[in-house]
Amino acid sequence: MIMTATFSGVAGLALFASPVAALSRQAMTIYASPRCGCCAAWARHVEAAGFAVSVQHLDDADLNAKKADTGIGPAFASCHTAFVDGYAIEGHVPARDIRRLLAERPDALGLAVPGMPGDAPGMGSGTTPFEVLLIKKHGTSALYARYPS
Repeated sequence: MIMTATFSGVAGLALFASPVAALSRQAMTIYASPRCGCCAAWARHVEAAGFAVSVQHLDDADLNAKKADTGIGPAFASCHTAFVDGYAIEGHVPARDIRRLLAERPDALGLAVPGMPGDAPGMGSGTTPFEVLLIKKHGTSALYARYPS
C-alpha cells in the first residue's frame, strides 16, 4: 500500500515537472445539453488531445444562464461551453487553439467558435471555413485563428 502511494506521488511529480505534460492533463469541464451529439464528439476531440474532461449536462435554460453569467454574449454562442484554467471555451474550438490560449495567457474571457460550422472539431467533415475568436472581457472579440489556415 505504501509503495503504491509513493509511486503515485513520484509519478505525479514527474508529470508536473514537464510543462508540456502538466498542460496535457489540464482539467476541463464541459457544460452541454444531454441531447447534443456533437458536444460528445468535441469532448472526445479535446480528450484525445490530452485534456482531462468532465461533462455536465444542463437543460437549455441553465446552459444559457451559465453562458450569460460568464459574459459569453449571443454573438459568440454555440451548443456547449467549457471551462479550463479560468478561461471559457465556447463551441467547437480546436484543441491546439486552447493549448495556445493556455500558453499565452491573454487577459480575456476565452475562445469561441460561434454557431456550429461543419469543419470544426466534433462536427464531422464539411467544407465550411470557420474562425476562432478571442472573447475579450468587455464583450468585444478579436480574430484568434482561421480555418482552413
